[in-house]
Amino acid sequence: MIKHLGISLRLTILTVIVLGLMYPFAMTGIAQLIFPKQANGSLVSVNGNIVASDIIGQLWTKPQYFHGRPSAAGKNGYDPTSTGGTNLGPTSKKLISTTKTTIAQLRKENPDASGPPPMDLVTSSASGIDPDISPEGAYYQAARVAKARGLAVARVNTLIAQHTKGRTLGFLGEPRVNVTELNLALQNLR
Repeated sequence: MIKHLGISLRLTILTVIVLGLMYPFAMTGIAQLIFPKQANGSLVSVNGNIVASDIIGQLWTKPQYFHGRPSAAGKNGYDPTSTGGTNLGPTSKKLISTTKTTIAQLRKENPDASGPPPMDLVTSSASGIDPDISPEGAYYQAARVAKARGLAVARVNTLIAQHTKGRTLGFLGEPRVNVTELNLALQNLR
C-alpha cells in the first residue's frame, strides 16, 4: 500500500511539473516567438500609449466616431471580464422593446442614413465585446461621422473601404470593419 502511494505521489508531482508548469511555459514562449502581438492581447498604441485592443470592442458614443455593436457584456456593456449575450429569445418582450429602442436611437443619431439600420448595429454579439461591424453598418453611420468631422462623405466612405477586411481565407465569416482601427484612422485624417 505504501509503495503504491509513493508511486502515485511521484507521478502526481511529475505530472504537475510537466503539464502544469513546463507545458504552459513552453506554449507561452512559442506564442511569444511566433505571434507576439496576439500573445500580448493585440494591443493598439498611439504615441507610445496603449489605448485599446484590436480584439475587444469598446463603447464609442460621440457623433464623430463610428459606433460598434450594442453590448450585453456586464452591467454597462463592453466589460471583457463578463462577456456574453443577452440569452433572450425572439419572443422575449424585453428583447423586442430593447430592439425597438435601439432602432429609434440609431435613426435619431443617423438622420441622413437611408434604409433600415443593419442588423449588427441593432443586436448584440454573442460575446458582447465584438470589435467588428459589417461594412453596411459603417456606411450607415458615414454621413453622421462626416458631418461631425466636417469631412466629405465620400472621404469617409473611402476610409471605410480601406479598412474593410474580407472573409477569412476567402470563405469563412463575413466582411467586417474593426471599429477601433477605423476610429483611430479617422483621427489621423488631415
